[in-house]
Amino acid sequence: MTDTNARRMHAVTGETRELVDLVLDYSRRRILSEDTPLDKPLPEYELRRLAGQTVSEKGMGAERALALFEHVLAPACITTDHPRYLSFIPTAPTKAATAFDLVVSASAVYGGSWLEGSGAVYAENQVLAWLASEFGLPATSGGVFVQGGTLGNLSALVAARDSARALRPDFDGRWVIVCSAEAHSSIASAARVMDVDVVSVQPGESGVLGGEAVRAALEEFGSAVFAVVATGGSTNFGIVDDIASIAALKDEFDFWLHVDGAYGLAGMLSPLARDRFAGVERADSVIVDPHKWLFAPFDACALIYRDPEAGRRAHTQHAEYLDTLTDTTEWSPSDYAAHLTRRARGLPFWFSLATYGAAAYRDAVTASIQLAERIAEEIERRDGFRLVRRPQLSVVVFEREGWSKEDYSIWSARLLEEQRAFVTPSSHAGRPNTRFAVLNPLTTFEDLVDILDTME
Repeated sequence: MTDTNARRMHAVTGETRELVDLVLDYSRRRILSEDTPLDKPLPEYELRRLAGQTVSEKGMGAERALALFEHVLAPACITTDHPRYLSFIPTAPTKAATAFDLVVSASAVYGGSWLEGSGAVYAENQVLAWLASEFGLPATSGGVFVQGGTLGNLSALVAARDSARALRPDFDGRWVIVCSAEAHSSIASAARVMDVDVVSVQPGESGVLGGEAVRAALEEFGSAVFAVVATGGSTNFGIVDDIASIAALKDEFDFWLHVDGAYGLAGMLSPLARDRFAGVERADSVIVDPHKWLFAPFDACALIYRDPEAGRRAHTQHAEYLDTLTDTTEWSPSDYAAHLTRRARGLPFWFSLATYGAAAYRDAVTASIQLAERIAEEIERRDGFRLVRRPQLSVVVFEREGWSKEDYSIWSARLLEEQRAFVTPSSHAGRPNTRFAVLNPLTTFEDLVDILDTME
């Protein structure tokens, strides 16, 4: 009986065909939907009341399980690709990328080694090579798609420390990472995992970290500094550090330059923003998340090394059962980050890029920057509103004068309750504010103006 049940889950039967049809029909409707609600979270007690116990010995069947997801569980999840999802950093995958994500799972592709997935790895590497070229990195650069920016930053910094250890074998102090005080929280998280110290440098009023501030830290901490992290588009403001002046310090000091461009580095595709990223071409590693401003589904971060061998030396895992992989020179993505098993998460992006072409991506990124500039001008024009900083990329931070943190929270909750928008409160330097993260090509100026009108 046990054997029969085990086989039933994997065998192709009439029941299986019905199950697949159910799932594909729902997926088709969702992908092609033009009016998917914004939706909102539900408290656990309400989900318990509506969904009950979903896991049992005998199961509930595919039809009931899918209906439960469609009508109870999915509506309790905010739709991150909605045009009025403007909080955090949204996602807006193309239809091609979303559809191909189904193909990746259906194809049972393993993306960890060349031996098992050379076709998938070849396609992913084509995209990584294109990105590296856009960023001005040499043709010999390479890397891997990982889960997200946190894992990408950690993996790059592990490779950086490994390289520093090889160069300074006699160093026995505490290793140090230098970054902006406005660097992403994942840098501090990586430091905790690695048991190294972080020196946070104040970037000044502009929020832009420059070479002179970094120089002071390098002179103070000397050979303990194994990496400097420059931010290529901060999450809160979209600020790009003065990467060129930081990179110039490599002529005098020995450190690994990592550019955290998880959100913003995609801005290099637009002629409106490309100049802001001067100096990226000197980086030893960079990351950019296609699931943000490159219109891929969760979860995908491109980690690119100037010298891929540095990543391979730091991350290749060794075991007897892996010898057949590690004893070759073939490109195995598992060797380039802090992971082993991996899905070919770069393929949906590859399919979309191959389908639509790079020009369509350049136009979409440019449109986001233009819309951010336009709404920033509208905010400046309105009485009672204050633009906190001019947008460099596509994040617009502003204040409603006189509003407290509670005012923003009440307003934000009302917007979501009314299904008008998802815009959360934020803050800077102790002052509450809010922000528009404009990435979705379907977001319109009229959408943003309508939201501003609710604050009058």
